[in-house]
Amino acid sequence: MKGLYSHFCERMANLHPTGDLWVAFSGGLDSTVLLALSARLAREQGRALTALHVHHGLQAAADAWPAHCAAVASALGVPCRTLYVQVALGPRISLEAAAREARYRALAAELAPGDALLTGHHKDDQAETLLLALKRGAGVAGLAAMPASRPLGAGVQLRPLLDCSRTQLEAHAREAGLSWVEDPSNADNRFDRNFLRNEILPRLQAQWPSFMDTLSRSAELCAEQKALAEELAEDDLAGLAGTDGGLAVAALARLSPARRNNALRHWLQRRGIHCSRAQLAAVWQELALARPDTSPRLLLGSKEIRRYQGALYLPEPGPAPIPLPALQAGTWLDCGAGRIRLEWVETGAELAAGLDPARLCLDFGVPGLRARPRGRAGSRPLKKLWQEYAIPPWQRERIPLLLDGDRLVAAAGLFICQEYASPPHQPGWRLRWQPEDGQNH
Repeated sequence: MKGLYSHFCERMANLHPTGDLWVAFSGGLDSTVLLALSARLAREQGRALTALHVHHGLQAAADAWPAHCAAVASALGVPCRTLYVQVALGPRISLEAAAREARYRALAAELAPGDALLTGHHKDDQAETLLLALKRGAGVAGLAAMPASRPLGAGVQLRPLLDCSRTQLEAHAREAGLSWVEDPSNADNRFDRNFLRNEILPRLQAQWPSFMDTLSRSAELCAEQKALAEELAEDDLAGLAGTDGGLAVAALARLSPARRNNALRHWLQRRGIHCSRAQLAAVWQELALARPDTSPRLLLGSKEIRRYQGALYLPEPGPAPIPLPALQAGTWLDCGAGRIRLEWVETGAELAAGLDPARLCLDFGVPGLRARPRGRAGSRPLKKLWQEYAIPPWQRERIPLLLDGDRLVAAAGLFICQEYASPPHQPGWRLRWQPEDGQNH
């Protein structure tokens, strides 16, 4: 018992959480041992510790677990709270995955910056996760299985028991006189993880007693390869990504296929898109290699990937632009896509002094407009100007258009129309535009 606690303390020291501690407490064996170890550590170190029990409402037996968890936590001197969640099922989403998503969403919401959520995952769980990844045909990222630490909400999730076996945890629990609940659904082999746990892993261990250790070592090696691939991708992306967030296709094409896929996959994952090998191939074949005179797009889940002028983009939807029927000079006005301000200046004016702010309005995506940007010889349709200024099609509807009646005065952040421009070194009006990224234009 002392050996397991010492090991737990060593692991926690290596993971070095700085804020409050929280334990995901199901009432089962793993989380009960974890809570007991955490309670002792919290007392010795003067750390705040709270147990969180998530009630999914999926089976009648679970209705008694909140009371059990509260009693066990109370005996250990730890406050316990129950979080009630709704499990939303959808097409091609398993009950296990939906419950896990609901559980972690609720747990993450409790964490403040610096806080750590401790979970009782152990070596057997790691082996199951790796085998399930093999079943899915996962790559190195999937075979790395579960990391000891990962970001979660405003804090982190820590797995300090990841290199301990379930046998070790059960021996500790019995020696310490701990009580726990058994989830009846753990016997249902229709669930993939239960099938592995109940039918496959015991036979593998009987044949090869060190099989769990071997799988754990493989997961650690894959985690190292995953970290190396991420470092390489970051180096590659530093020379591929433009300041506008686009990814240069020509530069990608100069990389080897493996290195290109690694960089492209990492670029997508940073934006919340975890795609299959087939989907990654579609991004390259259908978007990157499409004819130069096209602007193709590909939908992956709820995210849209587009190619424009030789680069790949992931447009991020923002608040809907809000037309402003009237402007009030000297005041920042919110128009959804950003803020705009018209101010009087004695020097550095952009708009002529004779312009009447009361006549101006702000609109978006007005069809049929023409404009003559300051310094240009003639006017052109706005659509042609967007192309000249390399404005991607998905951004054009979000550019604020300052109008005097049906005539364009300025495209905020881009140009002032010649007929409204102020002569040099004269007082007049300055148009200031602050888009969602917070940079002034």
